[in-house]
Amino acid sequence: MNPIFLNPRAFDAVIIDLDGTMVDTMGDFVAALNLMLADLPAHYADLAPLEPALIREMVGKGSENLIRSVLAYAASVAPTKAAVDSSTDVFEWAFTRYQKHYAAINGRHAEVYPGVLTGLQAMREQGLRMACLTNKPLAFAQELLKDKGLDGFFSQVFGGDSFARKKPDPLPLLKTCAALSSLPARTLMLGDSSNDAIAARAAGCPVLLLTYGYNHGVPVTAVDADGFMDSMAQLCWREE
Repeated sequence: MNPIFLNPRAFDAVIIDLDGTMVDTMGDFVAALNLMLADLPAHYADLAPLEPALIREMVGKGSENLIRSVLAYAASVAPTKAAVDSSTDVFEWAFTRYQKHYAAINGRHAEVYPGVLTGLQAMREQGLRMACLTNKPLAFAQELLKDKGLDGFFSQVFGGDSFARKKPDPLPLLKTCAALSSLPARTLMLGDSSNDAIAARAAGCPVLLLTYGYNHGVPVTAVDADGFMDSMAQLCWREE
């Protein structure tokens, strides 16, 4: 694991993604989605529980996109069940049930990735302002950060419902930079997927990606970014 050297003088702030970057929340997604599907046995009685590998490809663009992707998958494997579709009425029901179940298990099946605390502590020691920016709903993000003891590192936390658009749109990054009183060019984005990289590039932020997260089933090293890390502990801050 090679260190990545960064000059702290080049940055005023850091924006960090949550799911797949700081916390492995795949277990929470799997549990909540399967509980959601189980609530409509007449529609999904023959559907096997969704596996993490399948859900991993769907995570990253917000809860609404995740639910629609799961419903589309369910319809594709159970085409004879007319009620299994992603129509508005089914989506609204599914979204409500998912929110209920996720709120009940948020953080229960999640773990902080190795190296995250070391990386966050090093950034705090450098005096960098830090924000968490995720496509997860804000209330869930705040609760998860608190549950995992990470909330104290961030002066700002924004979720997928904090702004009019979500990553990969650059708007959330630009708004977060403004909240941090930092220019995009002096604000480092740390994420795990193309959503983070595309948003960062469009906003004008440098971006580093973690290799262990969720990138829609595609190796994240194929994404246009300024560098890749196997652990946040690889970050080494050193003035040149």
